[in-house]
Amino acid sequence: MFKKVFFLTFINILLVTSSLFAQKTLYPKWVDNTYHAMSLDEKIGQLFMVAAYSNKDEQHVKNLEILIENHHIGGLIFFQGGPVREINITNRLQAKSKTPLWIGMDAEWGLGMRLDSTMNFPKQMTLGAIQNNDLIYDMGAEIARQAKLLGIHVNFAPVVDVNNNIKNPVIGYRSFGEDKENVAQKGVAYMKGMQENGLMANAKHFPGHGDTDSDSHMTLPVIKHDTTRLNEIELYPFKKLIENKVNSMMVAHLHIPAYDKTPNKATTLSSNVVTDLLKEKLGFDGLIFTDALNMKGVSDYYAPGETDLLAFKAGNDVLLFPMNVPSAVKMIKNALKQKELTEERLEESVKKILHAKYKLGLHTGFKKLKIDNINEKLHTADAKNLNERLYAEAATLVKNEKKFLPIHILDTTNFASISLRGSKNSIFQQYLSKYADFTHYNLSKDNMDLGDYSRLMDQLSQYETVVVGIHDMNNSSSKRFGLKSEDLLFLQNLSEKANVVLAVFGNAYSLKYLQSFQHVLLMYEDNDITQKLAPQMLFGAKAIKGKLPVSVAPNMPAGTGLNSTTLNRFGYSSPLDVGMDPKILAEIDAIAEEAIKTEATPGCQILVAKDGQIVYEKNYGYQTYHKYSKVDDETIYDLASITKVSATLQSIMFLYDRGIIDLDKKIVNYLPELKKSNKQNMTLRNILTHQAGLVPYVPFWRQTHDMFGLKTPLYQNHEASLYPHQLASGLYGHQVLGDSIWQWVIDSELLEKPRWKKNYDYRYSDMGYYIMQKISERMMNMTYEEFLAENFYKPMGMKTMGFLPLCRFPESQIAPTENDLVFRNDLIKGWVHDQGAAMVGGIAGHAGLFSNAKDLAILMQMNLWDGTYGGVRYFSKGTVPYFTRKQFDENRRGLGWDKPVEEEGPSPTSHYASPLTFGHTGFTGTAAWADPEFGLVYIFLSNRVYPDANNRKLISSNIRTRIMDIIYQSIFEYESQQEEYVN
Repeated sequence: MFKKVFFLTFINILLVTSSLFAQKTLYPKWVDNTYHAMSLDEKIGQLFMVAAYSNKDEQHVKNLEILIENHHIGGLIFFQGGPVREINITNRLQAKSKTPLWIGMDAEWGLGMRLDSTMNFPKQMTLGAIQNNDLIYDMGAEIARQAKLLGIHVNFAPVVDVNNNIKNPVIGYRSFGEDKENVAQKGVAYMKGMQENGLMANAKHFPGHGDTDSDSHMTLPVIKHDTTRLNEIELYPFKKLIENKVNSMMVAHLHIPAYDKTPNKATTLSSNVVTDLLKEKLGFDGLIFTDALNMKGVSDYYAPGETDLLAFKAGNDVLLFPMNVPSAVKMIKNALKQKELTEERLEESVKKILHAKYKLGLHTGFKKLKIDNINEKLHTADAKNLNERLYAEAATLVKNEKKFLPIHILDTTNFASISLRGSKNSIFQQYLSKYADFTHYNLSKDNMDLGDYSRLMDQLSQYETVVVGIHDMNNSSSKRFGLKSEDLLFLQNLSEKANVVLAVFGNAYSLKYLQSFQHVLLMYEDNDITQKLAPQMLFGAKAIKGKLPVSVAPNMPAGTGLNSTTLNRFGYSSPLDVGMDPKILAEIDAIAEEAIKTEATPGCQILVAKDGQIVYEKNYGYQTYHKYSKVDDETIYDLASITKVSATLQSIMFLYDRGIIDLDKKIVNYLPELKKSNKQNMTLRNILTHQAGLVPYVPFWRQTHDMFGLKTPLYQNHEASLYPHQLASGLYGHQVLGDSIWQWVIDSELLEKPRWKKNYDYRYSDMGYYIMQKISERMMNMTYEEFLAENFYKPMGMKTMGFLPLCRFPESQIAPTENDLVFRNDLIKGWVHDQGAAMVGGIAGHAGLFSNAKDLAILMQMNLWDGTYGGVRYFSKGTVPYFTRKQFDENRRGLGWDKPVEEEGPSPTSHYASPLTFGHTGFTGTAAWADPEFGLVYIFLSNRVYPDANNRKLISSNIRTRIMDIIYQSIFEYESQQEEYVN
C-alpha cells in the first residue's frame, strides 16, 4: 500500500514538474544571459518604445540620449522626418545604448507614411480592391527591404480592422475593407511578406477598431456589440493572423462593455481583453504592444505613468509612446515593491522583447547604417514597378452603362476633359491627350460663381464625351469627402447634355454621392501613378480588375466591379514589367546626348515599346542649334522615306487584303497609261521589293530649272488657282507639275538587267512609290491623304500623322529640315524636304508624311499586332506577316518593308534583331522598326539634315543602330538576371 501511494505521489510530482517546465519558455543563451546581467532599471527600461523624430532639433535628440543612458529604454518609434536624418540619429542613439535598441515605425503604406523622400505604397483600402494577394505579399517584402535600410525592425502594420462604418474617422481607408475574409487574407499576405523578409509585423488594432464613429486619438470610442458579433466579425482577421504566426499585436484604446464593463476602461488597460481574451482564449504568445499611450482614449483618464502601469498589468509587453518614462518607471518599480506586480511578470515581457531582438539579429550588436546612395536604394526600379502594378490592379470600374468603357471610337467623337479641383494640365489630362484629341478645362479650387459654371456649361455642351477627373478629395464623411454640392449639380446637369465619364481619385465611400452617373472609374487615391493609369484604362490600354472592398450604396455593395478587357492600345509601363533592364535601357541617354553634342542632329525623339507597353519615351535637344524651341512629345518631324511604309504600303496592303489588287499581275492592269512604256511588264511584287529595274532617284526639280534658275511659268511667289501648291514660304508650284512629274516617271529609264537573271538586282528606288500612289488612288477612287486619314490615322487616334502639317498645326510645332540653297532658297519648315514630293503638292508615295514618335509607334504597333489596334482589325490576319517576310533569296526586303541584313556588315537594324524584324529608315534622320519575336517597337525621329543635308554624322556614328543595340541588351540582361535568380 505504501509503495503504491509513494509511486502515485512521485508520478504526480513528475507531471506537475513537467507541466511547469513545459510552460517555461526556453530562450537562447543570449536572452537569458542578457536578462540576468541587467539591473532592475534596465529590465523595466526594455518595456518602453519612445517616440523619436528626425525633423526636430538637437535638444530632442539629447533628450532621447538621456532616456537611453538614464532609463535604458528598449526602443524607439520614429515619426516624421527624412531617411538620411533618421539613419544618422539611429546610428548616434544606438551607440549610446548598452542593449541594442529596436526601432519601430507606423509604415502602413510604406516609409512614406512618416518620412519625406520615400515611397508611398497604396493605402489598405486601395489594396482591398486587388484580387491577387500575391501582390500584397510582394509589397510587404519590399517594405521590409526598405525598412531594414533604415534600421527599422518593427512595422506597425497591417491594420486588420474590419471597417464597416462609413463614419469611421480613424480607420476607414487604413482598412482592407468590410469583408472579414478579404481583410484576413490580405492581412496574412502583407504580414508574411514582411516577416519572411526580416521585418516584424504587427496586427492592429485588437480587438477591432472598424465599427466606430469616433477617433481614439481624441476620445475613447465605445463599441456596443455583443461577444457573438465580435467573435464572428471583429476578431476573425486577428485569429487568422495568429494561426499564421504573426509576431506581434497592438491593442486599441476602445471601450467594449461586452468584455469589460468598467466605465471608461480602454481595452489596452483591460486584463480581460489583453490577458484573458488575446493570450489565453486566442492563444497568442507573441509580443503585445499598446497603442500610443499619449492618445486621449487613455491619457484623458489617467495621470502620466499610471497609464503605463495599468497597461503592463493588463498583460501588454511593450509600452508604446509613453508620456513620461521616469514617472512610469517609478510606478512600475513601486508596484513590484508592493507585490502588485511579480518579478515573473516582468521577466516574461522583458525576455519576450529580448528574444525578439535576438531573432532580429541584434544579439550580435548593432551594425552602423550607411547613407551611401540611400535614395537610389529606396527608389529602385523594382519598387516603382511593384507600386504601379498595385495601383493598376486596384482600379475599379463601378458603373458602365451600355458598356461604353473602354472607349472604342476615336475619330467620330469629340472629347473634352475637366480637372475638378485638380491642377491645370494635370498628369491625368496629359495622358488623356495621348489617346484622343482632347480640349481640357479646369474647375479650380477657388470658389466659382454661377456665371463661371454657366460659361463652362456653354463651352462643354459642344462635346459628345466629357471625361471628369475628381481631385482634391478627403477622407471625411462629415465633409462629403471633399465633394462640393455645386460641383455635383454642375456635373449632373452636364450629364444631360454630354456623355460624362468620371474618374474618381479618392475615397471609395465618396461614391455614395455619385450614384446617378453612368460611367464611374474609381482610382481610390490621387497621385501621379493613378492619374497616369486612369486614361489607359478608360481607353482600353490596360484591363480593369478591382472590386469594391466596402459597400457604398444599395446599388454598389462590396464586391462591385466590372471587369474590362483591353482593346490592344498602347499602355505605359516600366521596363521591368515587360522584361527589360531599366539600367541598361537608360544608356540610351548617353548615345542621344552624344548625337546632340557632336551636332549629328539638333534634337530627337526616341520611343521604345515592348509587348504593347511604352517603356521609354524621351525627347532630346532642340528643333535647331539656336536652342530656341525644345523638342517635346508634340514636336512633329518629316518622316521622309518612312512614308513608303506608313502611308503607301498601308494602302497597298488594304487593297491586297480585299482582293482588289494582285501583286503578281502586271501594273498595266491598274495603270493603262503604262502600256508601251518600259514599265508595262512590271509587277507590284518586284516594285515593292525594289527589283523592278527602276532607277533610285530622278531629280525632277532640275528639269524645272534653266541656267538662270527656276522656270518662271512653273513657279510664282504667291498662291493662285493655277499655283495651288506651296513649296516654301514664298514659292508656289503650278498645278501642271503633278502631271509633268508623272509623265517623267513613265518616261524614266531603267537599270541594265543582267542577262542571266530573271529579275533585276535589288536597287533601292523612290520611283516605284510614285507608281504605288497612283495605283492606290485609282483603285480607291479617292484622294490618297483622305483615304489614309479616314481609314487609318484618325480611327487609331493619331493626331499628328499626316501630310501638309502646316494646314493642321502651328509652324512652331514642326522641326525644320534643310536650309535649301539650290532649289527653294528657304529654310524648309513644315514643307516636305524631298523636292519631288514638294513639286506634287507635298503628298507623295515616297515622302511627305509627318508625325511625332508616338503616332508613328501606333502605326508600327498595329502592324506588329498583325493588323489590329484599339479593338479594330485593319487587315485580315496574316496579311502583315505576309508583307513583312523576306520575298527573295538574294534580296533582304519584304514587300515594301525593309529588313535586317543577315550577313556581317552594315545593317539598318541592330544585329540582335530577329529575322522577323521589319521597318524603314528616312533620309531626314528617322527610323521605325518592329520585331515580332521580341514584341518590340523602336522609333527614332530627328532632323539631322538641318541645316545641311550633307551632315552625315548621325549615319557615320551609327546612332540609330547603337540605340537599337541597347534595347536588345536590356532584354538579354533582364533574362540573364532572371536565370541567376532561379538558379
